[in-house]
This record gives sequence, C-alpha cells and structure tokens, in this order.
Amino acid sequence: MYVAPQEPFFDREEAGERLAAALAHLRGSHPLVLGIPRGGVVIGRAVADLLGGDLDVVLVRKMGAPGNEEFAIGAVDETGHVQVSGDADRLGLSPAYLEREAARQFERIAQRRRLYSPHRSPQDPRGRTVIVVDDGLATGSTMRAALDAIRRQAPGRLVAAVPVGSADRLPSIRRLADEVVCLSVPTDFRSVGEHYVCFPAVEDAEVIRLLSGDGSPSPAVHPGPMRFTVDRAVLEGEYRVPPGANACIVFVHGSGSSRHSARNQHVARVLEARGFATLLFDLLSADEDMASAERFDIAKLARRLDAVLTQLRGASPVASMQLGLFGASTGAAAALVTASQRDDIGAVVSRGGRPDLAGADALAHVTAPTLLIVGGADTAVIPLNRGALASLSGVAEMVLVPHATHLFEEPGALEHVASLAGDWFARWLTRD
Repeated sequence: MYVAPQEPFFDREEAGERLAAALAHLRGSHPLVLGIPRGGVVIGRAVADLLGGDLDVVLVRKMGAPGNEEFAIGAVDETGHVQVSGDADRLGLSPAYLEREAARQFERIAQRRRLYSPHRSPQDPRGRTVIVVDDGLATGSTMRAALDAIRRQAPGRLVAAVPVGSADRLPSIRRLADEVVCLSVPTDFRSVGEHYVCFPAVEDAEVIRLLSGDGSPSPAVHPGPMRFTVDRAVLEGEYRVPPGANACIVFVHGSGSSRHSARNQHVARVLEARGFATLLFDLLSADEDMASAERFDIAKLARRLDAVLTQLRGASPVASMQLGLFGASTGAAAALVTASQRDDIGAVVSRGGRPDLAGADALAHVTAPTLLIVGGADTAVIPLNRGALASLSGVAEMVLVPHATHLFEEPGALEHVASLAGDWFARWLTRD
C-alpha cells in the first residue's frame, strides 16, 4: 500500500501509531515486529504495542566502500550471510577487501546483539507474520538486506512497513516482501529526517529500554543532584539509579572534560539500561579547571576521587552498592591509583585512557579486574596501554576497537565501548 505525500510526521512515535493503524488488518495474528536500529525500534515499539505483537531488532549492516563508509557496496546480516552489489564490481574491489569489510560489519552486529539483548536469543520468525519497520526508506539497502535475512528464516508472511519512502526505491522492496506499507511517498524525496518535525538521534540506551517492553521512561532513573566538598572545593555531580540496581559505576573523566561529556553520558545511559546506577561528577571546580596543569595532577585527581567515594559510602542512594570505576584519558590513571588504595572497587574500565600515568607501583597493587579499551587507530596510546597492562598484577585485559581513534568518534565505535564496558561490569560486579 502506497499513499500520496502528506504533512510531515510530528515524531517517530506518531509515525508508528499511524503505521499501526494502516496495519490494523494484522491485529490478532500476534505479529513479530522487527525494528531496524535505531530509529526503526521507536516505530516498532508503537506498532507492536498497538497490534498486540512482539518486538525485536533485525540486525544488518551495510558494507562500505574504501574511504567512504556511507557508500554501500553490499550488506551482511546476523547469520553472516553477505550480499554484494554491482557497485563492488564497478569499483573493482578485491575479494580480500570484501571479506575484511564483511567480517568488520559482522563483528559490529555481534556487538549490538550483546548490547541490545545480552540475556536472550533473537526471536524466531519461522512461520510467523513478521513486520520489518524503519523510520523511513531512502536508498533501501538496509531494508532489502533485512528482508532477505528474514525471508531465509521461513516466516509465514513478510511485511515491510515505513512511514515515508522514496518512490524510486520502493519497487525493489516490493520484490522481497509479501506486502509493503508506506504512508507517504513524496515526489521530491531527499532525506528521511525532513519528513519529521521532531527527528532526534536515538541512543542505544533508548533502544534497550524499548526492547524491554516499557515504552515510557522510568521516573526511577531521573537524575538526582549530588555535591561533594573536597579540599574546600565543591564538586558537582549527578546520579541515576534504575530499578533493582545493586552496583554503581562512577565515571572519572579526563583532562579538559566534565560530567557533561557527551561520550561518558552516552556510555552512562547504556549502563543504566543494563541495570547499573551511575554517578558522573566534576573532579575539579570551575576555577581549578581553568588551569591545564590541574588536569594532569594525577595524585590530586586520585585524592579527590577517593574522597568522593568515601562520602558516597555515607548517606547516599548508592551507599550500599558495589562500585565500579569508568575512567577516560587522565581520569583512567586517577581511577587506577584510587583502586590500588581501596578494597571496595569491584571492577575498572578505561576508555582511551592513560593508565601509564598511574605509575608502575600503583598498577602493581590494583586487585580490581581491569579492562583497557583503546582505539585501534590510536597509535600513540596503544603502546602506553600495553605497558600498563604488563604492570597490572591482577585480572586485566586490553581490547582494541577496530579503526577507532582516540575519541571514538567513528560510526559504531562508542557503541562498541559501551558494550564492552557493560559486559565487563556485569561479569565482575555480582548481580543477585
């Protein structure tokens, strides 16, 4: 079913509700709704709830051309099946490149599955009515790969559904699905986002929450302010405690950063979705942070962190919880120095950190299991982390995130970090 162009959707939730209305004939069939992350999961939650179905994700990744990841030359799905487009031949890409790119994208799929549903297998589409949804269809490459992947698992009926799509690309989708529903087919289609009034980026934490079955934000994870007085300085912080949390991850940011760091905030939201409480606070006052030397005073930063943890063990919402430390840059060194001096730290994760600045003596006394996460392209920091790894006497591992640079700004890199951190904390912090 294709519909003429209409006014922009207000947001993904409204688009999902309209899409569910167009799919009302499937109500009662207990459909399996598969959202294409991330925006498609928001759409899928509304469709699944209104049709009385189940929600899961369908994980496919496009394979990018050399030097241009956005130019799709094929796709790989969760089973490892690879589709290569004619563009690969036209570009003269070698079998070796295609194999490497497919393996790289398959690893990202595995990371997302561990992140989105770490404790269960994907829903089985065999014999079921399956609705694959996304927030829009531009090139159609991801939707085609998703439909192909599900078709090979023998669904009873396969439906593709999007609020808005390109008229040029819809026919290729129709060949792969038993039914295609698209609410708006603009004559001049340039991008999906321009057909929404409100089209914010969807974070992984939001995907995890929607997959849990709770479509409304939990008031229990709303932030609470926290202040710590150390060295006559007032340090501002913010804690969040999801239902059932019995471990708190304390973030120790690096030089020139703060509790508002977008990268640490992203990782914190993902950890909260996995059931961990989080605390982000400023190691330095606003005046102190103006002096760059203060940011590299590891002894001072570690002393501040130790004092904060001691106050945290007093009257606070996380007083009785197990503690994990997540450090970045110079904050990783401060976290390790502190862990070497305390016996209540259950696990430590370093993201792009400088653990070498903690010193060999401190590293040798760290008993908390420690994970060092480093960008695979962060060539200056890799050897420093390898040296620190050799000095750690307890359980310790180092993981390189492929192709990532120091700030993990590459597509999928920060998601990889969050997944690794969540797995490490879940492994070492006892969960009753």
